[in-house]
Amino acid sequence: MRKTLLAAAIAVVGATIVVPAASAAPNTLSWGPCPAGAFPTPDLQCTTMKVPLDYGDPGGKAIDVAVSRLPSKNPAKRRGVLLTNPGGPGGGGLDYPQLLKYVKLPQDVLDAYDIVGFDPRGVAHSTPVTCDLTPEQIAVGNLPYAKGPADVVKQAQLAKAEAKQCADAKTGSMLPYVTTANTARDMDRIRAALGESTVSYLGASYGTYLGAVYTSLFPERSDRFVLDSSLGPGGYDIEAMRGFARGMEDRFPDFAKFAAAHPEYGLGRTPAQVTAKFYELAARLDRNPVEGITGSVFRGLTFEGLYSTDLAPLAADWQGLEQGRAPKPPAEPVTGVENLLASRFAVICGDSAWPRSIASYQLDVAIDRVRYPMLGAAGANIAACAYWAPPAEPRVRITGRGPANVLMVQNERDPGTPLSGARKLRAAFGDRARLITIDQGGHGAYLFGPNTCGNTLVTGFLVNGQRPGDTHCAAES
Repeated sequence: MRKTLLAAAIAVVGATIVVPAASAAPNTLSWGPCPAGAFPTPDLQCTTMKVPLDYGDPGGKAIDVAVSRLPSKNPAKRRGVLLTNPGGPGGGGLDYPQLLKYVKLPQDVLDAYDIVGFDPRGVAHSTPVTCDLTPEQIAVGNLPYAKGPADVVKQAQLAKAEAKQCADAKTGSMLPYVTTANTARDMDRIRAALGESTVSYLGASYGTYLGAVYTSLFPERSDRFVLDSSLGPGGYDIEAMRGFARGMEDRFPDFAKFAAAHPEYGLGRTPAQVTAKFYELAARLDRNPVEGITGSVFRGLTFEGLYSTDLAPLAADWQGLEQGRAPKPPAEPVTGVENLLASRFAVICGDSAWPRSIASYQLDVAIDRVRYPMLGAAGANIAACAYWAPPAEPRVRITGRGPANVLMVQNERDPGTPLSGARKLRAAFGDRARLITIDQGGHGAYLFGPNTCGNTLVTGFLVNGQRPGDTHCAAES
């Protein structure tokens, strides 16, 4: 599935947070059918529970969190609950347990756990937020590739308007509380409602940061935690946003090699020629867009295509653009895009304080355009968070305090969450974590990657608690 790059720059707030325990007396959950959606969920059970909007005022306004469950069918082997999150922020997770089953989550894992998903606060079937974004604003999608300081000023006006719309929308009062820390507290409410003393966890992409925050806030309630394709310890801060450009530079050589090995696409017979074609196409599309595909959109489209382990669709898109044809849109319309973007703004802007000075973004753009020429001037561009209210609380600090129960798994050439960020998270966890690195590209290592070594080690940890040391898994053909 293609993902949208919503690159942004965020400043670091490094204070440790002290919070009241989020656990409460178990709710009585009433399980039933899941809401209708595009993804079939024949095995899932769903429910909705109430959580505080503001954990500083637990008796105040409550909001809904939608929860799903894929129950273990083997009571003799069941050991607990595996909470899951597929990433984002802004994406729903209600159908994720079913998706994991479809991509062959091993039967031993399905036996050992009730697989639990949820739509995070502000998202989809949980009380949703909105920014009243227009179709034109949604169409911008990827941040524009800024060619110079004037482009940053132009983007700043758009970003300021989006921030004001979010604040003025009917859900504007919710925004300070739609954060990673509060979502982690919701997870602990889910644990309590399920009657479990501890939970295990499987999170991917942004879900790694959510898991890291949960196990930092509630280490004694954390069982076996798997973090797949990790952000750094700051989450989606300025370093992570600018890191998209590094991730593209890490991953692009795989595509250049693939395209050169398949001359039928007509993109070049050597990796160097394919790389030159990238810049040629970007410049040509800036001069003469193809059905709305500009050079800036082309850069984002390429970045998104590099997430997949299958690079043929991206090569076909390039071939079409080379011949004057735009890529085909998805067969089915994507629903909930406005809510996805609004909730994404809320989390990223609410987790950290952003630089306010346009000049600081202009400097970052100038630096990253040279350092990472493929995407740097987009990843460093200004976004709505520059005009957001300050965070309601300090960012959760990831440390080595807690049990040694975290296993990280990471592709070496991941465009969305580069290996450099995962290594920093591993260092922040200290002896709490171990890191499996896999010699493969793409975003997502466990199950979504074909590497037997990595998949076997993660499954062994979830099922038997066998946590390896820091391990490198060689490439597999």
